[in-house]
Amino acid sequence: MVECNDPMIDAKGLSKYYGPFIATENVTFSVPKGEIAAFLGPNGAGKSTTMKLLTGFLTPSEGEARIGGFAVAEDRIAASELIGYLPENGPLYNEMTPKGLLKYLGQARGLKASTLKSRMDYVATKCSLGDVWGKQIGKLSRGYRQRVGMAHALLHDPEVLILDEPTSGLDPNQTFQVRDLIRELGQSKTILLSTHILSEVEAVCDRVILINRGRIVLDGTVDEMKGESGNMEQHFRELTGGV
Repeated sequence: MVECNDPMIDAKGLSKYYGPFIATENVTFSVPKGEIAAFLGPNGAGKSTTMKLLTGFLTPSEGEARIGGFAVAEDRIAASELIGYLPENGPLYNEMTPKGLLKYLGQARGLKASTLKSRMDYVATKCSLGDVWGKQIGKLSRGYRQRVGMAHALLHDPEVLILDEPTSGLDPNQTFQVRDLIRELGQSKTILLSTHILSEVEAVCDRVILINRGRIVLDGTVDEMKGESGNMEQHFRELTGGV
């Protein structure tokens, strides 16, 4: 298990190859307990691939991912118990309701009935699902479906959250609520947050990890991401060849 000074998320030389195509190469970074790290990069840079490697949904061609001290490839179940994962456009059971889905998923994780009830009440409130609690997921808007995915990630009260575009499809009010929730969760959890919204980085994150063409090109503070110009968007373009 993780020692007090060890990172909660630890990527060591993560590489994923599909024949000659390089999805990620030698991706190395770590995130300590209680930090909110932004994971940035242009489309196709390797963000989602890296997150799938960290969560065990993909097997690396080279390197190792560790969560809470557990090697994901060797101790998948132990590592996954620590992770709440919100994938980009994550699959949901359209014929189920949010209430039914979360109950089913909680039971599948082995949560006791009393614990499951309190956690379902918690995520329903935190993710603002009360108005659609009993409606079919297939009939919900993209924003509500995204919130159901977030509720699933939070359901078992994980120590680590890996969130791929958590505010995608949300309106400004919903986005504000999710950002506020992420800040609150970051007081006790370790969070890796992928986003295209640079203002979101300034609003909620402690640190920035920038990937481009499958390789890490910056790992530093939010101020370092702004560069000499003090403009995060400009520095992003400079580092990713968009200038």
